[in-house]
Amino acid sequence: MPDSDEPRETVADIGEFGLIGRVTAGRRQPATTLLGPGDDAAVVAAADGRVVASTDVLVEGVHFRMDWSTPEHVGRKAIAVNMADVAAMGAVPTALLVGLACPKSTDAGVAEALAAGMWQEAARAGAGLVGGDVVAADQIVISVTALGDLEGRAPVTRGGAMPGDVVAVCGRLGWSAAGLAVLGRGFRSPVTVVGAYRAPEPPYPAGPQAALAGATAMIDVSDGLLADLAHIAEESSVAIDVRTSLVQVHQRLVEVASALGADARHWVLTGGEDHALAATFPDPREVPDGWVTIGTVGRGGGVTVDGLPYEKPPGWQHWR
Repeated sequence: MPDSDEPRETVADIGEFGLIGRVTAGRRQPATTLLGPGDDAAVVAAADGRVVASTDVLVEGVHFRMDWSTPEHVGRKAIAVNMADVAAMGAVPTALLVGLACPKSTDAGVAEALAAGMWQEAARAGAGLVGGDVVAADQIVISVTALGDLEGRAPVTRGGAMPGDVVAVCGRLGWSAAGLAVLGRGFRSPVTVVGAYRAPEPPYPAGPQAALAGATAMIDVSDGLLADLAHIAEESSVAIDVRTSLVQVHQRLVEVASALGADARHWVLTGGEDHALAATFPDPREVPDGWVTIGTVGRGGGVTVDGLPYEKPPGWQHWR
């Protein structure tokens, strides 16, 4: 972006197609992209014959703040939250379509940095940015649609958990919630904790890995572990019990919680936006490496913690 004493180039100055050209020129696409940006629509290979698709919308002031995150962080987050959903179906992310709405006064460098973060996160999962749209709006809104390939496997839905299964997770839990709490107090460190809020790092390969291992149900932990496990419990008509003795609470989170007067275990159980994966497996011996068993599936309904209802809010809910 230009220095503060230089004239500021805005997205209005370079125009819709000028911006699209800047953020797509010279970018490499994976082999699954048969036709990328530049035409009326993209063409993406679907060797499996089925396409997994998911969409999320991020709104400035609700899902991110530019005074808390860099544009690159926001771009990475916008991509991560979508590809995590694809991975949670047991699929490999292949392509992304991005819609960007922003005020005409938006610094062109901000828009380019948003795109740079998107390309960076897409490359981490081996997916391509194949198209999208840019429009004028009163605030920054990012809409992303992610596509994925099941590679011949059946999708792993939320509705397949069975009594007798075990519950396991892969990825970080509680870190983003801790980072949000730190930023909300006006601090910018510890960097590792704040960074987890700014740009989550979903374990994309763990989704297909779980599917190959026989996972019966799976979900992206976006709103909080207990809240998202409740979706599996409801869709599968089962009861899920989480054992706190099995849930790992990183010492760094304990330290931050102590400094803020908060509860690190509550962050882990209910904090959203880490985009870890939670899944159920028929046998503890079938849980893949990198996954941690944290509970059991039984008959009945709902989610309990150590056999009892959790007395605090189980996670994030919109409009509440």
